[in-house]
Amino acid sequence: MALIGVIPARWASTRFPGKILADIAGKPMLQHVWERAKQAKTLTDVIIACDEEHVFEKAKSFGAHAVLTRKDHVSGSDRVAEVALQTDAKGIVNIQGDEPLIEPKLIDDLADALQKEMGAVMTTAIKRIRTAEEFNNSNIVKVVVDRTWNALYFSRAAIPFHRDGKVEDYSRCFRHLGIYAYRRDFLLDYCSWPKSFLEQEESLEQLRVLEAGYKIKTVLTDYETIGVDTPQDLKKINDYFLRQQGK
Repeated sequence: MALIGVIPARWASTRFPGKILADIAGKPMLQHVWERAKQAKTLTDVIIACDEEHVFEKAKSFGAHAVLTRKDHVSGSDRVAEVALQTDAKGIVNIQGDEPLIEPKLIDDLADALQKEMGAVMTTAIKRIRTAEEFNNSNIVKVVVDRTWNALYFSRAAIPFHRDGKVEDYSRCFRHLGIYAYRRDFLLDYCSWPKSFLEQEESLEQLRVLEAGYKIKTVLTDYETIGVDTPQDLKKINDYFLRQQGK
């Protein structure tokens, strides 16, 4: 199966406008994401889907394959779907544009799962929760899975709920990492559906898939993806790069 990676690059981020071009160690964040995605072995191409002309020009300036997409998309998946319409690739990996430390092997793992699981229309990554702080943080999306690692439900709430109020073992508690791989035809269908009830309640678009009766195969990983949602996150990432450079 031929797969491509698509990085939706939205300039007008609600919490941190313009973050995709924020400087990290002398490069725009978007370039860091693109360079790491290009290291994935399973992708035949990595395309940056831009919503603004100046973002498009910046992406072209560092050598990326970039396209201009509509400004009115309500989600990254919708922007990725617009690019999918223009390609013959059978599989698409949606790579978040605000994760400059994305692990190329994680992209490959999701792509491999999509190819090997014949019944899978969509795959995503999960990671074990380690602490009570993670488990109870509503900004961290939790997921529960079945015995074959298909997602049962995603929530911002602490799930599974422990009725005694105390969690002794987090080994079966998982957080969701916001990277997806889809079969192209499924992605195009999915993005044509109206928002579902659960999706609107939780503000989690992947619930539209589950509510429609489709399965999402999860891939357990130890890799950490560190997103940049605020200027404070950007400082943390820059500090990380400074430490790596020994400064």
